[in-house]
Amino acid sequence: MTVFSTQLINIINSIPKGRVSSYGRIAEIAGNPRAARQVSRLLHSSSEKYGLPWHRVIGSSGNISLKGAAADLQRQLLESEGIEFDINGKVDMDRYGI
Repeated sequence: MTVFSTQLINIINSIPKGRVSSYGRIAEIAGNPRAARQVSRLLHSSSEKYGLPWHRVIGSSGNISLKGAAADLQRQLLESEGIEFDINGKVDMDRYGI
């Protein structure tokens, strides 16, 4: 595993309950603001292995990026942590984002 991947894992694990971050913001904090897709790939391949709170990572506009049942589950998990969605299904990143 690369140093960058380890940094991503640590950052994702540090997102507190009731808060969210975007793929791009996580990449930026880790030192490579152009690596949002790498964050997505890491979540897809390693969330279960490392027990990552994958549901706390959403698009920068506040939308859930997943589709179908996975999106429904992500929304349920976020709502169970107190995160509210607006009528358009978006999370207020100013309120809940890190």
